Amino acid sequence: MSVAAVSGPSGAVSPFALTEDQRAIQQLAREFAVEQLAPHAVQWDQDKHFPVDVLRAAGELGIGGIYVDEAYGGTGLSRFESVLIFEALASGDPSVAAYLSIHNMVAGMIDRFGDAEQRARWLPALCSLEARASYCLTEPEAGSDAAALQTRAVRDGDDYVLTGVKQFISGGGSSDVYVVMARTGESGSKGISTFIVEGDAEGLSFGPNEKKMGWNAQPTRQVILDGVRVPENRRLGPEGIGFKIAMAGLDGGRLSIASCSLGGARAALDQSLGYVRERSAFGSKLSEFQVLQFKLADMATELEAARMLLWRAAWALDARDQDATRLCAMAKRLATDVGFTVANEALQIHGGYGYLAEYGLEKIVRDLRVHQILEGTNEIMRLIISRGLLESAS
Repeated sequence: MSVAAVSGPSGAVSPFALTEDQRAIQQLAREFAVEQLAPHAVQWDQDKHFPVDVLRAAGELGIGGIYVDEAYGGTGLSRFESVLIFEALASGDPSVAAYLSIHNMVAGMIDRFGDAEQRARWLPALCSLEARASYCLTEPEAGSDAAALQTRAVRDGDDYVLTGVKQFISGGGSSDVYVVMARTGESGSKGISTFIVEGDAEGLSFGPNEKKMGWNAQPTRQVILDGVRVPENRRLGPEGIGFKIAMAGLDGGRLSIASCSLGGARAALDQSLGYVRERSAFGSKLSEFQVLQFKLADMATELEAARMLLWRAAWALDARDQDATRLCAMAKRLATDVGFTVANEALQIHGGYGYLAEYGLEKIVRDLRVHQILEGTNEIMRLIISRGLLESAS
């Protein structure tokens, strides 16, 4: 169990108290967010700048391989500890924190499903963030229905030849490693395999950087595979289990993106608390208006409730609990909905100032909106949850 069980004065045991090490990890991430991310977040968004140098600095702190085995350069932390880190990072910049969460998802997939040679070859550079990684599942005609993907990997001697297009790929064109899901067999989920494709592979190209509502501090491009030849030793796991690998990655990815929503929303709430203390209207401080007091109370309560479910889901994933996938879907659905709502309420509290770019609130709102879509839309989360409930009831 990753969360310390600490006895309180009454003798009751609290499952929500962090250990000293976990608090130190959380504080380290918060300091990095305050010093390295927050001061530049608005400018990076406006310039559409991908801060590779800052990512490398994150790698020096062990943020490039949070749950990768220490033997391969990782930090070897739990999923629970990772959600503490991503929430803290996102309080400085949700866009950069979200890219780091995707990079870590890929590194974790290679660590979990790769053989010793694959882990030794790619993980040290990924963990240090000297190399960056992208996750390639979604296609132009296969979004929510991921099992319908059309990218093909055709066996040719000791190689596979990959042909297809991946859509909405974070880090596309900048990453050094692409974990690609491609069809090697029958239609449906059982015919998919997973491959590690290097960024300089012949036949690999990229579409233009997408013009997006938010997440402007990281590139998003199509990844185009035109007869990319991949040796057999770069297939991740056996043939036919690629969909399982992809979904296993997404369980953790959903927790991470949920954490990023909470971090961005918490920053918006903190900014709102400062604003209502300082600002006056009709002869009184805004903090004295009950309507705003109630709004702030609801924002804080919803964030805390979402955080508790997120921690529960992270514990379940660490424990390989049979309900982990359903709980991860619940946490992702709730945290991303709550995060966006809280950020939007914070903008409303600031009135016209919230709409100005210099305050950073409209950027948080734009960044958090996509969290309700990616790593599986929240409608798909409801489908996963309901299927799990119905199966357990049968």
